[in-house]
Amino acid sequence: MLMKTPASPSPHRLQSGFTLIEIVITLTIISILAAGSIYLLKGQVDSAKETRVDSDLAAINVALQSYEGRALRMPTTEQGLKALVEKPTIEPVPERWRSFMEEVPKDPWGQEYKYRYPAQKSKKPYDVWSAGADGQDGTPDDIGNWKPSEAK
Repeated sequence: MLMKTPASPSPHRLQSGFTLIEIVITLTIISILAAGSIYLLKGQVDSAKETRVDSDLAAINVALQSYEGRALRMPTTEQGLKALVEKPTIEPVPERWRSFMEEVPKDPWGQEYKYRYPAQKSKKPYDVWSAGADGQDGTPDDIGNWKPSEAK
């Protein structure tokens, strides 16, 4: 009886796995795709911030209208939006005051919203606005109740 012995390993054995160059090329492609995605998402974040400002301005507008209905006047510029949260101590102090907001929201860039009465830019009796991303008043990136922000 002849017995076969297992074949000895071949000198040309196939190797499984990836070479260094294949791994580097794959990582490069993934990095390029990730960078492109981040670039595209940046515009969406800016658009979301503008949308948030619009919704904050709408909430402030409702609170100001409620304040006016109860106090029979708008808060002065000096009283500001704080009059929606705390009873004003600066004249004219409303007799029938109540809180209309838990706190005045901050804009998406961490700044307080600006308020001016009487209005200089808005068709409403008052101006409410965010100084925008640069935090500077009077620059083109200001978003206020005098101009609707453009949807992107």
